[in-house]
Amino acid sequence: MLIRGGRIIDPASGRDEVSDVLVAGGLVQRIGVRLDAPAGTDVFDASGCLVAPGLIDPHVHLREPGHEHKETIASGTEAAVSGGFTGLCCMPNTSPAIDSPEIVRFVYDRARETGLCRVFLVAAGTLGRHGQQVAEIGLLARAGAVAFSDDGDAIADAGVMLKVLRLVAVTGRVFMQHCQDPTLTRGAAMHAGGVATRLGLGGWPREAEEIIIERDVRLVGASGCRYHVQHISSGGSVEIVRGARARGLPVTAEVTPHHLLLTHDACAAYDTNAKVNPPLREAGDIEAIRRAVSDGVITVLGTDHAPHAPHEKAQDFESAPMGMIGLETAFGLYHEALVRSGAIDEPRLIALLTIEPARLCGLDAQGLGTLREGGPADITVIDPALEWTVTPAELAGKSRNTPFMGRRIRGRAVLTLVDGAVMMRRRGARA
Repeated sequence: MLIRGGRIIDPASGRDEVSDVLVAGGLVQRIGVRLDAPAGTDVFDASGCLVAPGLIDPHVHLREPGHEHKETIASGTEAAVSGGFTGLCCMPNTSPAIDSPEIVRFVYDRARETGLCRVFLVAAGTLGRHGQQVAEIGLLARAGAVAFSDDGDAIADAGVMLKVLRLVAVTGRVFMQHCQDPTLTRGAAMHAGGVATRLGLGGWPREAEEIIIERDVRLVGASGCRYHVQHISSGGSVEIVRGARARGLPVTAEVTPHHLLLTHDACAAYDTNAKVNPPLREAGDIEAIRRAVSDGVITVLGTDHAPHAPHEKAQDFESAPMGMIGLETAFGLYHEALVRSGAIDEPRLIALLTIEPARLCGLDAQGLGTLREGGPADITVIDPALEWTVTPAELAGKSRNTPFMGRRIRGRAVLTLVDGAVMMRRRGARA
């Protein structure tokens, strides 16, 4: 394939130019102006589009094994390539949990059989994700785990957490923490604020997130382990991360599209699609988080794509599960929240979606997260001006649980290549 005339943005190399990309044999063969197209070459007109390294999401729930009624590796990776993602890191809160080398190998085998993009595994730090007995960290790393997390729950016991961090540090991997003190969130359904009071729902305070981060930062200092805060939601959390990074600790953080755009007001009509973990908070939190992205405190974007079946979200607000889908709407929402708001420019947005998550999970060692000659042809072409409406028919994944349904979004992937193969080509895309 020859991708013709797009704006190539590769933050890893500093490239930002209008040029062509020639792909063959699963590799980027040449990047240059007015390249010749060999006979039989598929030419894609990318004028007006961004041509970027394949997007990477470090925080996705594919639900397989055990919850295939919500999502499967096949349907989740179909949603991924529809959104322009060529690589995913899937979380271990499956059934059974991804806490043994055998399950790691099983999921990798399933991904090779049914997946449309690259799938990498984040393994559990404790057996069954129960936070009590440390998993076989070394064996899990050798089996292919690119990171560790008990996502869905924090490791509440500080002693267990320190043991996990020390073992993860030996592997060179990163530990990703779901920051939630369970003693502060029992019976909580949404952010502790005026909306929860008005609706008569249990409130989830910011301190539940902040206390875990504060504790863990001290444990990072004692262990030397790389530590990543998942789906940050509180302005107070931002300041803790800012302080840790200023002291030179290996601490990073990510933010989701919904925590950049929605407040707890989205729950005002008992909309369970807006019920997420951690909860949507207030405008001041959004401002603090955007500022942290702008000044480099938050360096990674992750969707926390969390599919649920319709009947599960159809329950009353307190009973319904937490989470929303995000892979297919991510780019346009991030562009709205961060670029059109003036917080960052497009090259920085691409970095937050490519080389930064690649470095976090060690995928840059495989040549991922960058677009260079001789490297893997994982490429995403995005039309930043393409407007579309989020409807059930527009979504490729298995679930439809999103409060953004019906929203008009600007910016969408029009071509996704994984290892040089076309995995998504938007109908109506110029070619």
